[in-house]
Amino acid sequence: MKMMLLHARYQVLENARVPIAVVGFLVFPSLMMFFFVVPMEAVSGDPVASTNAAGQLALFSIVNVCLYTFGAQIAEERGRPWDGYLRTLPAGAGPRLGGRVLNGLFFALIGLIPVILTAALFTNATASPVRILLAVVLLLAIGVPFLLLGLGIGYLLSSKAVYVVVQLLVFPLAFAGGLFFPPELFPGWLDALSQTLPTRAGREMVISVLTGTPLPTTALGVLLAWTVVLAGFAAFAFRRDEGRRFR
Repeated sequence: MKMMLLHARYQVLENARVPIAVVGFLVFPSLMMFFFVVPMEAVSGDPVASTNAAGQLALFSIVNVCLYTFGAQIAEERGRPWDGYLRTLPAGAGPRLGGRVLNGLFFALIGLIPVILTAALFTNATASPVRILLAVVLLLAIGVPFLLLGLGIGYLLSSKAVYVVVQLLVFPLAFAGGLFFPPELFPGWLDALSQTLPTRAGREMVISVLTGTPLPTTALGVLLAWTVVLAGFAAFAFRRDEGRRFR
């Protein structure tokens, strides 16, 4: 645990030394709120619709941070001598991967703050402080499988390939998961596909906590299944990279 926290602290400080990267975490999600929710009075003026929209974009913020930032960051770090030195230390993969998960959750938490403030100040979104706190904790937990996916991609691909692959993943996952449009508008085949995705499962859980609507029985199972699969993917990618570079 001590080594994991040390790695997490080092990675947070490394990101904080590039202020524009931190600004990106803060600005991008709130810009999505201003462009796609606030101008639409039918959504921003309706308490239920605006609360759902805020929950959906908060989850998109989590997915975006986990995949774009940490997938690409890991791929870039693999080309540096410092990363090669760290891989020769006897601590093993656990503290490094755990530190990256904590680092990702920290910046994901920062990215939620402007979304919550924008929803509170510029829409009629409403939820009790307890529900908001529970939703934030839930969002961080939901972010774990996406962070594992980002870790796996970062260790598996080169820095040039990572950006392309992440672009091919983020927006289809967000759209098909109902983070941009309510799934009630989907055709039957897309709705059936959507219910197998981690983004849709996460959306249903966040909205259920925020609004008190019933939670679909399959959502938790889908998210746990994806977490197990992506944990295996991240471990495989890490070991594969280690085997190729340090055999």
